[in-house]
Amino acid sequence: MAMTKILLREDIENLGGRGEVVKVKAGYARNFLLPKGAATLATKGNVKQIDRERESLLKKAATERSTAEAQAAQMGNVSLSFERKAGEGGTLFGSVTSMDIAESLQAKGYEIDRRKIVLKDTIKETGEYTVTVKLHREVSMQIPVTVTAEGAAETPAISAGKETPATDKAEKVVEDSVENTGETSEG
Repeated sequence: MAMTKILLREDIENLGGRGEVVKVKAGYARNFLLPKGAATLATKGNVKQIDRERESLLKKAATERSTAEAQAAQMGNVSLSFERKAGEGGTLFGSVTSMDIAESLQAKGYEIDRRKIVLKDTIKETGEYTVTVKLHREVSMQIPVTVTAEGAAETPAISAGKETPATDKAEKVVEDSVENTGETSEG
């Protein structure tokens, strides 16, 4: 296998940080990293240029980290809840994905890229989960996520003897239909 030395221009998950020289497969470098601008070939000239830029890169990395820490502190009390259609056993008809979590965070005023939300698999059952959000390669936080079945909140209210406006309307419709037909429910 042909390996190529490249110089990373940005942090790449499971590969390395900005400014590091790493060996990768030639195809990965040629087809993905180089066209994307995430890396350059590790020639002597490029390495010297990065060494000159290193101080500004370190300042930029420190700024990004402090920004991520401030955002983590600001988002400290955030919790998300989703209501989805579910079957009898709590299995969802569909799932809750990282895109759903990102959209919910955006609705609360936090701009988080969906690729920074770490989900091993999509959430496919009701329950409480903890989702990791990587704000920076060194800063991550846990967000509690609750997934409930649609209509699950109404069921306990009815079983506890409390009447909801929906049940009041249903009973009124039944009473009206009995009055209009002249029938009684007693047989």
